[in-house]
Amino acid sequence: MVQNDFESPPSQEMDTFLPKDSVNGNGKYKITPAKDAENGTLSEFDPFKERHVEHPTTDRDTLMHLLKASLGTGILSMPVAFSNAGTVVGIFATIFTAIICTHCAYVLVKCAHVLYRRTRKTQMTFAEVAQYSFEKGPKFLRPFSKLSSMTILFSLFVTYFGTCSVYTVIIAANFNQVFEHYAGYEVNMQMAIAALLIPLILLAWVPNLKYLAPVSAVANVFMGVGLGITFYYLVTDAPPVSDRPMAVDILRIPSFFSIVIFAMEAIGVVMPLENSMKTPQNFIGLCGVLNQGMAGVTLVYILLGFLGFVKYGEAALGSITLNLPVDEYPAQAVKLLIALAVYCTFGLQFYVCVEIGWNAIKEKFTKRPLLVEYVMRTVFVTGSVLLAIAVPTIAPFVGLIGAFCFSILGLIMPVLIEFATYWDTGFGKYNWIVWKNIVLILFGLFALIFGTKDAIRDIIAEYGGDKS
Repeated sequence: MVQNDFESPPSQEMDTFLPKDSVNGNGKYKITPAKDAENGTLSEFDPFKERHVEHPTTDRDTLMHLLKASLGTGILSMPVAFSNAGTVVGIFATIFTAIICTHCAYVLVKCAHVLYRRTRKTQMTFAEVAQYSFEKGPKFLRPFSKLSSMTILFSLFVTYFGTCSVYTVIIAANFNQVFEHYAGYEVNMQMAIAALLIPLILLAWVPNLKYLAPVSAVANVFMGVGLGITFYYLVTDAPPVSDRPMAVDILRIPSFFSIVIFAMEAIGVVMPLENSMKTPQNFIGLCGVLNQGMAGVTLVYILLGFLGFVKYGEAALGSITLNLPVDEYPAQAVKLLIALAVYCTFGLQFYVCVEIGWNAIKEKFTKRPLLVEYVMRTVFVTGSVLLAIAVPTIAPFVGLIGAFCFSILGLIMPVLIEFATYWDTGFGKYNWIVWKNIVLILFGLFALIFGTKDAIRDIIAEYGGDKS
């Protein structure tokens, strides 16, 4: 038996275990690291200590990004969601939806941390987590490893690129409403969208999430103040809570879930946020960044949905700001603040597209990579703005894409990743993880079917002349 007699410090022993130094300096000894008892992984390799990020984000930075990603424009539809559930059912159903969305994001990051050690990597994208989990999972899933990666990349890019186009329309529409009120004449929507091209390009040039953190913080302030003014309108002269039903027809519940899931879901930014963290292990855990952020987001969603439904009932519109009086200064401030918040959020949503696009082409452009990257960013922004100009009513189509993609990405794919990751190590007592994941898959299919149905209905209403 070969003896392992080292006198060097432990840190040098650790260097020995790295793939590039698997054989020590004299070439005689091959060291086999000990296995982790639970996961069968190389326990000596600590991916968090080995990770080197040029501009790492702090826990607070990450929390700001997570709040901004989850507190998108979808929150303004919560009163409509509550009208499809009722006051009491709406509260508990929102909490239930938030738990599922948060759990699926938690599962994705937890499996990534396991796979870091198995593959001796320090970072992975969402697509890579799926690919490596399938490659090292059960044999019947291994042939689908590349397909799973390509599916995730395509779905993420299409969904977030479309979202960026919709954000462009939302920003222009909100500014237009206020401008037209004071100018007294109508502004061409396509021209208003085109005017946003340069400001959006400048925002898209922010190089990384570390520098985007202040932008997200500003967006949170704008959204917070805008929602605060909205709350003021909702509680002023509101009817008694008893005037609204605690529950409605159960057949309307699917519409509730389709609105809340796609308003709250932010699975596309989870791995980019984790990959950029200085302390990625703090992203998950009972008091981790993920739980902190989603707890706050859920509370705001419930408050806005409940108060909006109590105030306006079935008359609540798709965006609660449309119910506010257009001739009052506070209501106009809400429109401007939300437009600015959406503008600041554009950079975070756009970052998903940048990461996917750059990872796909960076190996082909080793000369002047920075120039090529910024050209790519400019082309992507220009493309999203041109799409918004060509189809300013693009929102229903993106709703269809989001319903289809987010059901798969946010609910079904994390379950499959967990199943593949823990295939060799077991699924807990009585295989409780398997039973839990069956429930999640059924819920994901439920969201997929009814979310897609509602999105198709919106497209027909938009282009078929039925505005009811």
